[in-house]
Amino acid sequence: MTTKKWTRREALKVGAAAAAGAAVLGGASAAKAGAGGAGLDELRLVRSGAGVGDAITTERAEAESRVSGDAVVGARGVVVQLPAPQLLDDPKWSCVATTEASAWQTAPMYKPSFSFEQLNLNITQAQPGAAAKSTKTMVGFGACFNELGWASLSALSDADRDSVMKEFFQPGEGARFNYCRMPIGANDFAREAYSYNETDGDFTMKNFSIAHDKDTLVPFIQAAKRYQPELKLWASPWSPPTWMKHNHFYAEAKAYAGFKDNGIKPEQIGHEGEDMFIQEPRYFEAYALYFQKFIEAYRAEGIQIGMVMPQNEFNSAQNFPSCTWTAAGLAHFIEYLGPAMQKIGVDVFFGTLERGNIKLLDATMTDKKAAKFIKGVGVQWAGKNALAEIDAQYPALTIFQSEQECGFGTNTWAYTAYCWQLMKEYFRRGARGYFYWNLATAKGGMSTWGWPQNSLVSIDTAAKTFQYNYDYYLLKHVTHFVDVGARRVETSGTCDDAIAFVNPDGSVVALLRNGHPYKQLVQLQVGDKAASTELAADSFATVTLKA
Repeated sequence: MTTKKWTRREALKVGAAAAAGAAVLGGASAAKAGAGGAGLDELRLVRSGAGVGDAITTERAEAESRVSGDAVVGARGVVVQLPAPQLLDDPKWSCVATTEASAWQTAPMYKPSFSFEQLNLNITQAQPGAAAKSTKTMVGFGACFNELGWASLSALSDADRDSVMKEFFQPGEGARFNYCRMPIGANDFAREAYSYNETDGDFTMKNFSIAHDKDTLVPFIQAAKRYQPELKLWASPWSPPTWMKHNHFYAEAKAYAGFKDNGIKPEQIGHEGEDMFIQEPRYFEAYALYFQKFIEAYRAEGIQIGMVMPQNEFNSAQNFPSCTWTAAGLAHFIEYLGPAMQKIGVDVFFGTLERGNIKLLDATMTDKKAAKFIKGVGVQWAGKNALAEIDAQYPALTIFQSEQECGFGTNTWAYTAYCWQLMKEYFRRGARGYFYWNLATAKGGMSTWGWPQNSLVSIDTAAKTFQYNYDYYLLKHVTHFVDVGARRVETSGTCDDAIAFVNPDGSVVALLRNGHPYKQLVQLQVGDKAASTELAADSFATVTLKA
């Protein structure tokens, strides 16, 4: 057994710190004892109740016994005994935690106390009358309705499918999703490539129809609305009708290695930085009308779509439905799309932007005919690298994280930990909406075109069972507690792996991550209120303080 050795100088420092803590917790006599023992040649931290010789033997073992209390021990015996944290009996404070082995567990809160390795999280802007600048309010949270998602959920019994939808959408229940995305026509999780009008040259949209969606997307959204009648929706296309494209094909790239062959010809392959959409006024007018017909057709089904983006990932030539645009070409189309949407009360956002290049947005925002219609911007994938510039240069635009990165169908805990880093970056850079990709997939998450991707819930279609994935619980740690209208607030202190919000009712929500393989005690300070919680090793937690 090895013992941590301290120099006389280190002992003086630690003894002084112990004395300071003891003065608060144990009174003057304990403080005097701490000061008197500060000159010891050897100083060790041990658990409360342990023998003097039972020294901590690993670099971080002190953290493992945090709840048991610490003691400063020297050759002449215990100098300062730090009491174990005491449970906090205050219903205003609560904590829910998730680890890889155990999801969504209630965790205890403790009274404020002193501990040598306790981290501090100060949420100063939650104080009444705080002068610090607050950030923009949250608009909503959700995911994307995809055809394969409904196909997988349809394999469940009616009772199980309803329980999943209730968990996702019921206010006051699980994730409380209130704002979701949907495709306009086929995307990579459609059953097949399709659009709403493949009649070549039908510029008046005489043959427009959403009949294809009535077996999948329409009932999927209607099932969600049964639990969340006020559900908001936004939509974007992955590809226009093929006859509006130079290559007359839904995709723009060959299948990637190991993916399903899509039958594209060499002359149909597209490239980033080119306009695959035919840049002629009659095509722009017809495509704007196509958007309008889509909105109106869904309204006839009792489904309101309040916002559109002109193109998903407009720089990416994919082996599934896709369409590349130049920044100038997309701006030109928005000149037509904007008035058409304004006429029917639908907002337009720029995007989705999947490149970290603000100049792609600049092209639209410097086009006076187009810019006046842009209310926000959807950012995803590498677009996150432009978030800081977008928020600084265009503060009036609402930023959405429009599609959380989807992984490769493995739904691992490690990937969820990566998604936490994404989430922090988006919220810290001003995102007001956060959208996951697949609500549900069949087990393995395989797309029609051969890319397996993650989802919030996985369905074993043969066994007719389902399982919520780690990503779901991480997202729920936000959406279950953070209300529409909440504002993110800045935090300070030694606990940096955290984000915090203040809800409209004044309640405070703090999301914390402990990425270490040991427990970590964190004390939260909100104005004149304080409490502590112990984060399990490699965990996420949400601490709330009611107003």
